[in-house]
Amino acid sequence: MKNVRCHVRIDGRVQGVCFRMDTRRAALERNLTGWVKNLPDSRVEAVFEGKEADVTSMLKWCEFGPPLAHVTKTTVEWEPYAGEFDTFEITFA
Repeated sequence: MKNVRCHVRIDGRVQGVCFRMDTRRAALERNLTGWVKNLPDSRVEAVFEGKEADVTSMLKWCEFGPPLAHVTKTTVEWEPYAGEFDTFEITFA
């Protein structure tokens, strides 16, 4: 199975509901690398790299997120796999 990379932005009630923490947990469970962060406009942004099936599974998870979240939209951009990450982290930049 090939490695892939995607960049996703998630709209809805996704801040203040442990979205980043649960995204990190879910990504690590799927052996993905990348990052997740809050955006100033109340969305969450993430980059996932890993096996295609695992990234696809993660994107399905992002459609719902953790129990207190209410996702209204996910925007996914597929990018060339770069292999630039060692782990999956929460960033604050």
